[in-house]
Amino acid sequence: MSGRFLSIGECMVELSQAKDGHLRKGFAGDTFNTAWYARACLPQDWSIDYFTALGDDAMSDEMLAFMTTHGIGTANIRRLRGKTPGLYMINLKDGERSFSYWRDSSAARQLAADGDALRTAIEASDVLYFSGITLAILPHEDAETLLAELRRAKAIGKLVAFDPNIRPRLWSSLDAMHTLIGEGARASTLVMPSFDDEAAHFGDDSIAGTIRRYRQHGANMVVVKNGPEGATIGTDAGETLVPAVKVAKVVDTTSAGDSFNGGFLAHYLEHDDPVAAARFAAEIAAKVIQEHGALVPPEKLQLAG
Repeated sequence: MSGRFLSIGECMVELSQAKDGHLRKGFAGDTFNTAWYARACLPQDWSIDYFTALGDDAMSDEMLAFMTTHGIGTANIRRLRGKTPGLYMINLKDGERSFSYWRDSSAARQLAADGDALRTAIEASDVLYFSGITLAILPHEDAETLLAELRRAKAIGKLVAFDPNIRPRLWSSLDAMHTLIGEGARASTLVMPSFDDEAAHFGDDSIAGTIRRYRQHGANMVVVKNGPEGATIGTDAGETLVPAVKVAKVVDTTSAGDSFNGGFLAHYLEHDDPVAAARFAAEIAAKVIQEHGALVPPEKLQLAG
């Protein structure tokens, strides 16, 4: 099997801690991270493409070159005059991360402004991936444009995967966040939330409650990530818990969920077995949290074959 995987969202300039108080520059962002791990885990006959908007500055040029070098297609990326990528810095304490952001003028906020370009990219793809952050950074009208195109894709049988990835500070209000996260789920066949987010921001008192809510929105499958407690898969057949992989030392949890998503989707697309895909994804995430930064080189993932 082969196909075209399109990830939609914002890639940013990443500053992370290095030795002696220095900072290391990289490129990352939730949907790009997932594309990175999907690329690492899928055979080369799959194409992995990224859909966003970038500026016309040198940093945007460098980001595009980085994507191309690592096998992620950039033909769908629009360049906007006078714009730049967003930037964020990772702050680490005992392996847990917090972030500082500079993204108000990010070109990615206009990624869905050209509806024709968006439709063309989606129609050319077999698998679509987006997140709550993708929706949160867009003007409301553009978010509706994106959701309409994803609903069309779902209706004709494409796999549409969605990680709510809830970041309240990005939203204009909690009502807007709740509404559009729900609409994101309605446009999706597969929803991949994190339980701590859902409990904190939707009031879910159980993983079963999270699964039930997203399936009521129309998702065929819900995969709830719950950190060291593992992931629970909810389908028509019921719920299955897949344990996390234990690690001796957590170095950096940045991209733990994104790498799980990329690993899960890659394995599921190849084998159509969600439980085996979750086990595979747990192995990938365990390797990622033992390294620094969002993007772990494929050779450090030690993938079989």
